[in-house]
Amino acid sequence: MKNQLLFIHSKAFLSISILCIFFTQVALGQKNIYENKQFKNISASHQSIAILPFLASVNLAQELSNEMQLELEASEGYAVQEALETYFLKIEKRKKYRVDFQNIKDTNVFLKKREVGYNSLDIYSIKELGDILGVDAIISGTITLNVQLSRGDAKKFKLLDYVTGNAKYGRIGIKISDVKTGKLLWKYEKQIDRKTGKNTVDLIGSMMRQASRKFPYEK
Repeated sequence: MKNQLLFIHSKAFLSISILCIFFTQVALGQKNIYENKQFKNISASHQSIAILPFLASVNLAQELSNEMQLELEASEGYAVQEALETYFLKIEKRKKYRVDFQNIKDTNVFLKKREVGYNSLDIYSIKELGDILGVDAIISGTITLNVQLSRGDAKKFKLLDYVTGNAKYGRIGIKISDVKTGKLLWKYEKQIDRKTGKNTVDLIGSMMRQASRKFPYEK
């Protein structure tokens, strides 16, 4: 009987410990939002905004050639760009934005015509990219991953994964910059994991829903 009680107590203690670690991990992974104090003044005349492919860094367990690594990261970066456009198009049916989002196909064509490739995006200033795209503001960002999220993760969700760290995918950061001044207007960073979403579309949807109350440009 005594051994049974000890076993029950030990099991309960383990469960509580796991839950404590779980909620600590969740708390650490909460969103971090920055908004420029002059956002309303700077963005008052904004009418159009472009979404750039995100700069991705992917670290998979298997080794890849340099060419394959670059292709993988580019595909993940373009996947985030597409997922963001999809999100804004869907949300516009319920909410109204005071800016128009440039079609990402047009965005990528404009960049290609000026010979701005995915791997050279970071050598151009916001002002230069704004001139190329003909917009008032730019959405850009970075994403670090340890999985190929665009293809989805079929692994079954387990609470214990949060204790071992196996649920973590990486981190994502999205920002809005003013083309005319080059100033950072808004930034949102978040740790991403299996609970956030099993693919890029789920990730962006979950992420932006959490930031929706803070997302600027809503009428």
